[in-house]
Amino acid sequence: MAETQIFDPASRAIPYIDEGEGPTSLILIPERGLDGDALGVIAHYLAEEAGFRVVRIGSRPDSDGSESVAELSERADDTAAVIDHLDLAGSWIGGHGTGGTVARAVAAEHSHRVGGLLLLAVEDEQIPLPSSMPVLIIQGTDDEITPSANGERLQLTASDRASIAAIQRGDHLFPMTHPVETAVLIEEYLDWD
Repeated sequence: MAETQIFDPASRAIPYIDEGEGPTSLILIPERGLDGDALGVIAHYLAEEAGFRVVRIGSRPDSDGSESVAELSERADDTAAVIDHLDLAGSWIGGHGTGGTVARAVAAEHSHRVGGLLLLAVEDEQIPLPSSMPVLIIQGTDDEITPSANGERLQLTASDRASIAAIQRGDHLFPMTHPVETAVLIEEYLDWD
């Protein structure tokens, strides 16, 4: 497994894990409160089995070492800074729950840095999808925290370019409980794109 690295612009100490070397690049942001390893199995599968380059971006720590409760705009800025640092403009960006909301904010504010959007367990946030950007939405059918209806409503706002898939019997933590199923859906969609 790849090791956590720290990008430290202006003493922000943004943790990230970079693995794989493929021509397809994907940036993943975990749900708030879950560390970068939360999406580790998905990232490792996509790097090793699908040949993608996958970068997981965590939240910077508070002074006590716990995860910072950064504002959405701060996490989006941190993510954009890592994208620039690693020269990953044009990559797909995505996340789980709150991480997906951060990805949506990055795509909305920095669409020139993003090639597509991957959303796992969509939160009900009013962040519009950038025009002409492809979007893959994956929802767990048994998710009570971010129900499938959230993803369906968002998909309807961009039905010409947004696709939706479901993880059967997946609750909110489906990226951890069904990681290979989730990774295969991502691989198939991004290989097609």
